[in-house]
Amino acid sequence: MAVIHPRIMRSLAVSAPVVRILAVLLLVLAVLMVVPLIVLTLEGDPDRMAFLLSIAVVAGAALTMLLITRGVEILLRPRQMFILTTLSWVLVSACASLPLILGAPQLSFTDAVFESISAITTTGSTVLVGIDDLSDGLKLWRGLMQWLGGIGIIVMAIAILPFLKVGGMRLFQTESSDWSDKVLPRAGGIAKASGAIYLGGTLLAMLTYWLAGMTPLDAVVHAMSSMATGGFANSDASFGVYQDRPLILWLASFFMLCGALPFVLFIRALRDTPQVLWQDQQVRGLLSLLLVVILGLTLYRVVGGVAFFEALTQVAFNVISVVTTTGYASDDYTQWGPLIVAAFFYLTFVGGCSGSTSGGMKIFRFQIGAIMLFTQLRHLVHAQGVFAQRYNGNPLSDEVVRGVIAFSFFFFLTIAGLALGLALLGLDLVTALSGAATAVANVGPGLGPIIGPAGNFAPLPDAAKWLLSLGMLMGRLEILTVLVLLTPTFWRK
Repeated sequence: MAVIHPRIMRSLAVSAPVVRILAVLLLVLAVLMVVPLIVLTLEGDPDRMAFLLSIAVVAGAALTMLLITRGVEILLRPRQMFILTTLSWVLVSACASLPLILGAPQLSFTDAVFESISAITTTGSTVLVGIDDLSDGLKLWRGLMQWLGGIGIIVMAIAILPFLKVGGMRLFQTESSDWSDKVLPRAGGIAKASGAIYLGGTLLAMLTYWLAGMTPLDAVVHAMSSMATGGFANSDASFGVYQDRPLILWLASFFMLCGALPFVLFIRALRDTPQVLWQDQQVRGLLSLLLVVILGLTLYRVVGGVAFFEALTQVAFNVISVVTTTGYASDDYTQWGPLIVAAFFYLTFVGGCSGSTSGGMKIFRFQIGAIMLFTQLRHLVHAQGVFAQRYNGNPLSDEVVRGVIAFSFFFFLTIAGLALGLALLGLDLVTALSGAATAVANVGPGLGPIIGPAGNFAPLPDAAKWLLSLGMLMGRLEILTVLVLLTPTFWRK
């Protein structure tokens, strides 16, 4: 009888729970593929064969993984959680690209993976041209991918990242993320409640979009991408097709903003009092920023000769879209003047609140940075003084401060590195810099004539798309979660 080396046995014991959870995620993906399959079958669209084959491949792989790991107890240690977090997003994105390769667009492997990573990470960048002419099933699949990514982001931000102590997220530790050294069953409670609110918000968005005049398919897809702050639309013109329907733009602004608020606070608001939303320092900071920027840019456009309500509607929609990292566009705002172009570039980095579906740096890191700055200025005046640093009424621990500093440094370092790589491939400065920023911040459109709100990412070389895909994944996984896997220390016993 063959004897298996002890090191191999340990490796199998470590990897088996990860493989089993990945199998479950692939089964969920296969089940979601059934929805567009049904739509395409009812319409008699030949794209149904692409989904049928994709379901067979994904479900077959998932069932094989489940059989191999049957009887395995799901107890994850920190090292396994880092591996699982990264692998899950990579594997699901790769498998989700199958219908795009086999279906009517018949995208290349590079383009299909780019599109699916953009969807799952809720970035919203696209390489598709002629979206209006896609089959209903593929339009629905694009929305479903973003919707799946949105709920995955919520679960990760609420239950996983605080445990992993990534990027200062420990600041938002809740009962659900009160971990010892393994995943505890109670961690699922708050994730389930957040999922219910996510689903309820999506259904409400579908209904209101439909009542406001969208077609049923548009209402469904835009509801999913709005709550996920993803940004995929059913037209090459994005929300420009609704430019003359301000009600739809205001509804979309509302649901994008909902997706950028902490879902844990929605639970508390429903259970206790709605005042908890405004009492949160993150929420107040985000809403205050939006109010100041929207009013300022609206006045700038009014002075330029645009009617007040039109200016307010367009500015509010596009500012909220960029800050929440949704990426919808109702107009080519790069034509509004150099001041607004610069403002939108800066807004690309902000993001929404922790525990939401939005990307970016998150508003709490800017607030903590401001607290640290003012504390340092006080120390310059009163060198021996002791100044308490508090956020949301709680003292800022050294661990949280270190996490915020480390994340912020690597966030901008990643953007700088990607921009250099894109420039090396021949892209101009605006395209390279804004492309890197929009990828890492998971916003969607960049700036300039190529990848701006009126363009897309199709003209970029394949190498640039792979770099941007890496940037989207790193940005969504809070960068440090990926970088830690590259350190020799992580893989030592």
